[in-house]
Amino acid sequence: EMAVKAVEQALAQSGKTAADIDAVLVACSNMQRPYPAISIEIQHAIGAKGFAFDMNVACSSATFGLQTAADMVRSGSAKCVLMVNPEICSGHLEWRDRDCHFIFGDVCTAVIIETADTCTNPEAWEILGTKLQTQFSNNIRNNFGFLNRCDEEGVGKRDKLFRQEGRKVFKEVCPMVAEQITQHLGELEISATDLKRMWLHQANSNMNDLIARKVLGRDPSSEESPTILDTYANTSSAGSIIAFHLHRNNLNANDIGVICSFGAGYSIGSVIIKKR
Repeated sequence: EMAVKAVEQALAQSGKTAADIDAVLVACSNMQRPYPAISIEIQHAIGAKGFAFDMNVACSSATFGLQTAADMVRSGSAKCVLMVNPEICSGHLEWRDRDCHFIFGDVCTAVIIETADTCTNPEAWEILGTKLQTQFSNNIRNNFGFLNRCDEEGVGKRDKLFRQEGRKVFKEVCPMVAEQITQHLGELEISATDLKRMWLHQANSNMNDLIARKVLGRDPSSEESPTILDTYANTSSAGSIIAFHLHRNNLNANDIGVICSFGAGYSIGSVIIKKR
C-alpha cells in the first residue's frame, strides 16, 4: 500500500502514467516476502505492462537500483523504469537491542528513470555516472527472521532478527565511502569543489559528517550534507532518496550532487547527477 502511494506521487510529479512504465524494479533491504515478487504486485496494482523484479543490496539497494534502471534504459531493454524502495524495517527488529530497536523507520520512495528524449518533467536530473562496490562483512546481518522466527527451532533466537556491530561499521565503512565518492568524482573529472549537495545514507549523522568532511576537505554545511535522520529515522535504502527529495529544490541548472548509500554487505553505491 505505501509503495503504490509513493508510485502515484512519483508518476504525478513526472507527468507520467502507468502506461508509460515498461519496467518496475523494487530495490530494498526488507522484503515483505520472497515471492511472488513485490515489484510484480506493484506493477499489477498500478496497471503497468512490461516486466518487474526485486533486488536486495541492503541499505545500498536504491543506488544499486538506480544503476540497474539506468543500464536498462541505456541498453534499450526498457524505456521508462519505475524504481521503488518499500522498506518495512520494524518487522526485523529486536526491540531489546539498543543497536537497532529505536533507530529505524518504515517508509517507501519511488524514482522514475527514462531517456532525455522521453522526459517531460520540467525538473529533471541527468545521471552523469554510477559506481558500485561490495566487500563481504558480517558486521550487519539479517537472517530474514520475521518470516521464520516462529518456527519451532527459531523461537527466541537472537540471530533471527537484525543485528549489527555499529562501532565496527562506523570505523570500517566511513573511509570506504569517502574514497568511493572521491574516486567517482575523479573518474568523471569533477572537482569536489563543484559538488553542491551530498545526499547520503541516513544511518548516523556523525558518520555522514565525517564522510562529507573527507570528500570536501572541510566541514560541510547542513545544506551541503542534509540530515533527515532526525525526522524519519534510519529508513534503510530509502534514506538517501528522501534526503534528495526534500533537499534539492534550491539547486540551479547544471548544479551537481551525489546520491550515496552504503550498508550491509558491505555495499556502497554512488550516483552523480546534474540538474537539467
